[in-house]
Amino acid sequence: MNHKVGIWIDHKKAVIVSASAGGVTAKTLESEVGPHARYSGPHDSGGEKKYEDRHDQHLDQYYDEVISQLGQPEALLIFGPGEAKLQLRERLSRSKILYERIVGIETTDKLTDPQIVAKVKEHYGIER
Repeated sequence: MNHKVGIWIDHKKAVIVSASAGGVTAKTLESEVGPHARYSGPHDSGGEKKYEDRHDQHLDQYYDEVISQLGQPEALLIFGPGEAKLQLRERLSRSKILYERIVGIETTDKLTDPQIVAKVKEHYGIER
């Protein structure tokens, strides 16, 4: 079996499951992205824009860290509960090789780490 990867991702953490002839491993990356603030009232102070810029910068760093952990998978499944999976796909579009290896994008609920590993095994037809 060649290297296949499944990623469960939201803005707080990513669980990267790698499957190869050597077995299945899972690695968790915690995000340093803070909660998205919502402002009410006038928005002319510039503080909101600065916050948005910092938030976007932290997301970029988070996605870069996730991508750096992928290696060169034969297949890549991305799943998770929110927008992070779509944002990661957008970041992967900068790398034609990785982008073309995406085999699926799925919306799922929050899952435990064992559930994430089981989902990746099921998707790739790996016996438990």
